[in-house]
Amino acid sequence: MVRRGKNLTDDAIEQIVRLLDGWEGKLTWEALIDAIVTRLHCRYTRQALHKHERIRTAYALRKKSLGRQKDTAVSRGSGPLADAMARIARLEAENQRLEAENQRLLEQFVVWAYNAHTRGLNKEFLSQPLPRVNRGQTETSKLAKTTTGKR
Repeated sequence: MVRRGKNLTDDAIEQIVRLLDGWEGKLTWEALIDAIVTRLHCRYTRQALHKHERIRTAYALRKKSLGRQKDTAVSRGSGPLADAMARIARLEAENQRLEAENQRLLEQFVVWAYNAHTRGLNKEFLSQPLPRVNRGQTETSKLAKTTTGKR
């Protein structure tokens, strides 16, 4: 039984973009959704997948790449050479996707840097380390005293 997809986590998104990196054959949203059901055992809608920038970009890049590969298709056959060619194609697709993601992050950084500058925030202020997280356990008896006023 296929259940409704829970909210997409970073791990699920990573698995989906890796699935797209190695995609062979015709790529459609329906085919991708079926492959995700097989891999993640959850069904997501095209709209839910399209809402995530990494998935949308990976899909578009892979679709474009597959269109170019179709024009220059070479019979791959089987054996070690075919396996190596498939691995190279997957790694090239992954590299192309990562370059696009990196470019998008660099553009986002430029926007943040500009907005910080317009607010008068300098590099030293922005580079301050995060505050330490106190992971100590609270004492339940002290907590109960302060919240209920009893004991």
